[in-house]
Amino acid sequence: MTLTIEKLVYGGDGLARSDGQVVLVPFVLPGERVSIATERVNSGLLRGSLLEVLDPSPQRIVPRCEYFAACGGCHYQHIGDEYQLEQKRAILHETLRRIAGITDPLETQLIGGPPWHYRNRIQLHFTGRKMGFRERASHGVRAIGHCEISSPLLNDAISRLQTAIRQPQWPEFLRSLELFTNETDLQLTVTDSGRPLAARFFHWCRSFLPAFAPDAIDYNAAGFTFRVSRGSFFQVNRFLIDALVAEVLWPANGSYAIDLYAGAGLFSLPLASRFERVDAVERGGPAFRDLEWNARQAPGKLRTVKDSAEGFLAACGETPDLVVADPTRAGLGRAAVDHLLRIRPRRITLVSCDISTFARDLRKLLTAYRMARLTLVDLFPQTYHFEAVAHLNVGS
Repeated sequence: MTLTIEKLVYGGDGLARSDGQVVLVPFVLPGERVSIATERVNSGLLRGSLLEVLDPSPQRIVPRCEYFAACGGCHYQHIGDEYQLEQKRAILHETLRRIAGITDPLETQLIGGPPWHYRNRIQLHFTGRKMGFRERASHGVRAIGHCEISSPLLNDAISRLQTAIRQPQWPEFLRSLELFTNETDLQLTVTDSGRPLAARFFHWCRSFLPAFAPDAIDYNAAGFTFRVSRGSFFQVNRFLIDALVAEVLWPANGSYAIDLYAGAGLFSLPLASRFERVDAVERGGPAFRDLEWNARQAPGKLRTVKDSAEGFLAACGETPDLVVADPTRAGLGRAAVDHLLRIRPRRITLVSCDISTFARDLRKLLTAYRMARLTLVDLFPQTYHFEAVAHLNVGS
């Protein structure tokens, strides 16, 4: 089948149409005429695999990584950096129109950074003596020797682990590991294993991973030092963490702020330097313990609360100057949004890495708020993912 691609859509695919059906194709660009093979049809949606680009876009470039298209990690290596940002902005605006009903979005601020070697966290998968990333659209493992979007220390660890998996000490029942680094220390977390690993495995890892840290590592960001333990969330783009914090705090000061989904306190500590008091709300065990530890840097100003966002807001009887919310991909959800509309904070800053739930939550919040600023932070170059930040003020 031969088609012309209309546009890119959220999820990394290009969209075309054939006989009234929507067709989604990976690794294409708007305006390209392509030849595809049909993979499957579901309720009027056809998916295809790319056979040949017949008329390439002038924006098409040669992918930097030899694993691109086989490895499932990257979606946009065939697109230049500036054009990636343009396409992501167009996708954000289209999603806001379609889901949130925002027909005339604000001029969107764009924040980008170095497009390669930016990741500070990766997950590696193992099948017997093979190590790599998940294959595209599959649970299979694509063996890799390096990763062009991962940091230098992570690439060093990949190389050393490739040697280690050929050693007799390697446990073949180990299925996946997560690596996190501050470029000095390396945190290793077992995320899937057929059975528990003995302590001697971790002692052995220290023999060939010189940066191996036994538990928590210290991460310097936004003028603070954060303890980050296994199981805690922390932003993955080592170049743009400070820029993200600066954007979220634009402009922020007052007497009382709430930081929902606070994690280890990335936004909470900077907020405490601008507000008289801050409540940092986190329900995850490892993240909350890190939050408590990190809150010691702001004694008397930063209170930590172990609760869900909706649980905390349900008991809240004050009107804060600012609520910062950086939820998981599931978004705020109906209960949290309803409570925010009840307590009516003067400002809300909503941060999201899933623009579908971001738009859904905005649709309801904008019944009582107006959007003062909208920013796209490209935390995930070479992929379809990005971070969106909306600053909302009370009023129509």
